[in-house]
Amino acid sequence: GRIHYEEQHTSLAALPGMRERVVLADGFSKAYAMTGWRLGYGVFPRALVEPVTRLVINSNSCTAAFVQLAGLAALRGPQEPVERMVAEYRRRRDLVISALRATPGIRCPLPQGAFYAFPDVRQLPLPASALATHLLEEHGVATLSGTAFGPGGDGHLRISYVSAPEVLEEALRRIRAAAEALVERA
Repeated sequence: GRIHYEEQHTSLAALPGMRERVVLADGFSKAYAMTGWRLGYGVFPRALVEPVTRLVINSNSCTAAFVQLAGLAALRGPQEPVERMVAEYRRRRDLVISALRATPGIRCPLPQGAFYAFPDVRQLPLPASALATHLLEEHGVATLSGTAFGPGGDGHLRISYVSAPEVLEEALRRIRAAAEALVERA
């Protein structure tokens, strides 16, 4: 992926002796803002190419030609738009993390390479799934329960920061108001 804020990412496949031991799967959704186009790629050790091809041929075939051409253009074209997008995501990340860290009952790590926050909400009196529903139905803020991303996500929310800064500021104001009310009632 291309979305990294602090340090340069080093792929495991780039380390000595690892190229034939690593499977890399990636896509164009995030770095090239091609969400929904379902264009991705894999880099596999030679011995895995045939079995992986058989595995995915029926579920991942028939990508439209224009989508493939768009992906090629994204790779070959100027990368400055991606760099500007990453810089803007970083600004939004900093806005979101700062606001979440100032919200009672929420702890939030600093994402190094994503466009969403994954705050720990276990200090609030609702489980993450109920909190996500509460935020949506009572405050008009869409989040996802971290449980949708596996057992490690329990007690967390996923909050995207791709929206415009003014939209994020309003959502964060509502999240803070909801958290304060929940803490006060507890």
